[in-house]
Amino acid sequence: MNITIFLLLLQITAIIFLAGWIVRSHVLFYYAGVFVSVLVFSFVLKKDEASVYKITWLIVILAFPPLGGIFYLVFGNKRPTKKIYAHMQEHALIAKILDRDGNLPVVSQAECGRMYGLLKYIRKESSYPAYVNTSAKYYSMGEPMFEDMLKEIAKARKFIFLETFIVRHGEMWDRLLAALEKKAAAGVEVRLIVDHLGSHKLFTREYLKELRGKNIHVLRFNPMLPILLMFMNNRDHRKILVVDGITAFTGGINIADEYINLKKPFGVWKDSGIRLKGDAAWSFTLMFIEMWDTFCGQDEVIKEHKVYLNHCSRATDGLIVPYGDTPLDGELLGENVYVDILSQAEKYVYIFTPYLIISEKLISALQLAAKRNVDVKIVTPAIPDKKLVFRLTRSYYRYLLEAGVRIYEYTPGFLHSKSVVCDDKIAVVGTINLDYRSLYLHFECAVLLYNSSAVADIKQDVLDTVAQSREVVQARERWRLGNELLDAVLHLFAPLM
Repeated sequence: MNITIFLLLLQITAIIFLAGWIVRSHVLFYYAGVFVSVLVFSFVLKKDEASVYKITWLIVILAFPPLGGIFYLVFGNKRPTKKIYAHMQEHALIAKILDRDGNLPVVSQAECGRMYGLLKYIRKESSYPAYVNTSAKYYSMGEPMFEDMLKEIAKARKFIFLETFIVRHGEMWDRLLAALEKKAAAGVEVRLIVDHLGSHKLFTREYLKELRGKNIHVLRFNPMLPILLMFMNNRDHRKILVVDGITAFTGGINIADEYINLKKPFGVWKDSGIRLKGDAAWSFTLMFIEMWDTFCGQDEVIKEHKVYLNHCSRATDGLIVPYGDTPLDGELLGENVYVDILSQAEKYVYIFTPYLIISEKLISALQLAAKRNVDVKIVTPAIPDKKLVFRLTRSYYRYLLEAGVRIYEYTPGFLHSKSVVCDDKIAVVGTINLDYRSLYLHFECAVLLYNSSAVADIKQDVLDTVAQSREVVQARERWRLGNELLDAVLHLFAPLM
């Protein structure tokens, strides 16, 4: 086990035993702990936060009254003030730049009908607008997307921005690194953001020094320090590649050999992604700069990166809306977009997700859509990458099957795609899983498509994948007390998993 993670676990264990010893040994400390728990309970109860996350912590506090409040103060408060302030300041700058961009289309209600309200909501809450001068290409597997990523990197003239959750040593990283090194040597600005939890094995201090020596600038997001930090629970789960502000990629594909099926630890790895060429790449450029500046503490000359206006084609492929979701603003943007699509669906909603661990709000939206005779299909993996999470995912099936939602498990292997398609007009492709970590705790990103040619490709991919999957027809295993108790415990702690 990595020494940093080991030290963190050791500290958690030490805090629990030390706190337990103190409250058992000293009556005054016991009552002080109870008093703190009462105060924290009251604070959490009135806090403007997702109810399912609050309920879990309220139960923990009630179950361990002398220690529960302390546990929450150490582990539960996921929004440090300094990080909020820095992020909000940087996002305010990005929002101003987007607001005064004269190249943005004026989206009318007549043009996009029932989607008008959703587009306005995304613009209001995230600042990211809809674009028209953009073409979109959908990828149903990681292999062709990776090859196109390499081709676009080879064309770079000004800058390459790459942000990802996982980077592991292997052929995929070796090929990508060789391409980045070549462009950096040619004077192209190369920046890389990696989440330290997802990439800690490779991105040691020595390796960072080696990359920086090759003129590849690297930011390790939220380093796993051997001291307990409340912000440790928030990870950068985004996957973004921007080349010259002209081309952008996103989707579920990390940088490790299983994502392009060079290794098959869980059978065939099915992922999805999307490439944007044109004006919409500008939003991903700013998304990356916002993250870089927030956590590097520097200010950008934004106009130096705005080169797409002079170089990109003016192809139009419907409305394209890139957007980012952050755990620091209190707005559940990713979940709300899905709920809105389900609420307005008329014919069908098809969903790819590797995990299905969802709130009552999303369960209700799925149930209601199915009860309105909307064809709701969800595809999950048949071969899990995490067995406990897989069991938790399956435990949610019963609520949906009884309402008429149809669920399929992808039998060739592990499905890692995160996409939604609706009524031949609307689709979302991005990094957002249908689980609490993606919807509440992580930094995420996605692309909303309306009347784009890529929507038909996404629908066809779902239908082709369903044909390779088995339909779930039984809501659960035969009733057994042990299974029911395990599922109950997993559901209790689902928001923290």
